[in-house]
Amino acid sequence: MEIKSDIDSKHDEQRGYVLDGTKIAWHKERVEAWLDGERIAPITIDMALSRSCNYHCSFCYGQLQENPRKKITKDIAFRFLDDVAEIGVKGVSLVSDGESSVSPIYPDFIVKGSQNGLSMAMATNGYLTTREKLEQILPHLTYFRFNISAGEPKRYSEIMGVPESHFYSVYQNIKDAMEIKRENNLDVTIGLQMVLMPEFGDQIMPLTRLGLELKPDYLIIKHTSDDENNTLGVDYSGYRNLYDKLKEAEGLSTDDYLVKVKWSKIQDEGKRRYTQCYGPPFLIQLSGSGLVAPCGMLFGDAYKKYWIGNIVETSFREIWESDRYWEVMEEIASPRFDARTMCGCLCVQHKVNEFLWDLRNGETILKEVAGTPPMHINFI
Repeated sequence: MEIKSDIDSKHDEQRGYVLDGTKIAWHKERVEAWLDGERIAPITIDMALSRSCNYHCSFCYGQLQENPRKKITKDIAFRFLDDVAEIGVKGVSLVSDGESSVSPIYPDFIVKGSQNGLSMAMATNGYLTTREKLEQILPHLTYFRFNISAGEPKRYSEIMGVPESHFYSVYQNIKDAMEIKRENNLDVTIGLQMVLMPEFGDQIMPLTRLGLELKPDYLIIKHTSDDENNTLGVDYSGYRNLYDKLKEAEGLSTDDYLVKVKWSKIQDEGKRRYTQCYGPPFLIQLSGSGLVAPCGMLFGDAYKKYWIGNIVETSFREIWESDRYWEVMEEIASPRFDARTMCGCLCVQHKVNEFLWDLRNGETILKEVAGTPPMHINFI
């Protein structure tokens, strides 16, 4: 039985958000070009500036994504930003498989991307994003997200693999971020994200109440991804026992603080209804090593057959224009690839894949979307 959230998608969109779905329908021209067989530029690129991380989160998929590490220097990063702006990419998000704040170039990267006309975004554990850095980057970001999976210091330490003192540092950085936004009337949206495993259920309400205190724009509570071998040991059926608590958390939303559970993915319980993967031409991922692959699920050494190139060695424009890029895209979109069994579950392209699968199979049609476009439209 499908659970209906008290705060449904329509309500989210009234606030300007699409947090449990995809915004690809607002990019009709690019979808039409793809349907016509054109070699399109991605709408969104999800990447990191480093494979390194200063945290040891128990739920981290990054530990399954190891590949040969190369250093993304400032020159390489700026070349990349010039390339993607020139070919028509719309948004670049620092998310992916590493903690980008450990790279000394990340503030300059964000500013440069913004100056190139790109929508820029960042997700981080927030420990190193102190007030000075926040003042530099927030005016140039579309959204800024703190990844925080506990609302109490002791559990924060246990879940995120750092000393309890880190909780208080991040608390202050969230507080500073909200002050900077309000004092300067910035358009950036600032959110918190909880990556939920069933065993973290005791932290749903403490984190929700912490959000009530700090008043970010939103708190997202989402599933944990796992690989096809269930290496992280996520018990997807265990989420069912948390449904009432998740609905209670959403009920604490206020006019200026939205609590949103990603119900659709949590209820999918790690299962897909599509077989081929159509999403990466629209939303591709880069590892913090510089590796270009269709998605983060295919970063690890076991998936070398899907690796395309590396921006440390070759410009992104050359990689994108290469036959290799499009051969890999064609492979994962072919019957030779089965997304249900050949890669990890609930990937960043999941909702995009569902939309494109339905479009290809006549279950939906492509049409102009009525109404005001949602926030963060270039992050599909």
